[in-house]
Amino acid sequence: MNKEDPKPPVYYPIFLNIQGKKCVVIGGGQVGLRKAKMLLQAGANVFVISKNPHAEIRKLSKRKAIHLIQRDYKAGDLKDAVIAIACTDVKEVNRKVADEAKKAGVLINVADDPERSDFITPSLFKRGNLTVAVSTAGVSPALAKKIRMRLEQTFGEEYSPLLSLIKEVRQELKEQQLRVNTEDWQNALDLDLLTHLIQAGERQKAKAVLLEKLKPSREDP
Repeated sequence: MNKEDPKPPVYYPIFLNIQGKKCVVIGGGQVGLRKAKMLLQAGANVFVISKNPHAEIRKLSKRKAIHLIQRDYKAGDLKDAVIAIACTDVKEVNRKVADEAKKAGVLINVADDPERSDFITPSLFKRGNLTVAVSTAGVSPALAKKIRMRLEQTFGEEYSPLLSLIKEVRQELKEQQLRVNTEDWQNALDLDLLTHLIQAGERQKAKAVLLEKLKPSREDP
């Protein structure tokens, strides 16, 4: 690496709880629409600032799903925000948003400009409460997407009810004041068998199998 090359950022993987919190998207094009939808899926209170927003953004606004501010960005728009995403097609505007965000302590993501960003968004997919995220630290979003698409074929829809079943078992164990350590859970989670039973419509049998596999650890003194 050339001595003058900037040191690449090292990202800390984290899942943020932004439910009900103000998140601002500056830019109302296709990218802004995608970012706004992702924030909505996380339960955020979404504000979109754009003079000429995408038609679907207008529809979201009419349904009261988001707050649309139909004008250019101006100083003060990030007040009380937790996250800001700058995705206009004007670099100078994106820079101003990033500068204000950093001064205000707001986490900022600037589309296609990781050096000005505090965070980047991974390529991800969901199966109920299961979220699988892939990141290449911004080096190759195309590769991240390719890997994500491959993983999507591996983790089918059966993982959503499996997670629900595991939650149910954990709750029952908790009510019985029985503790199971991480290693025992790892040994008990036979994913091939459990997902096969769920796909076959045998949820109760899957639950019984899981409880049986956890039984030795629950009987330990």
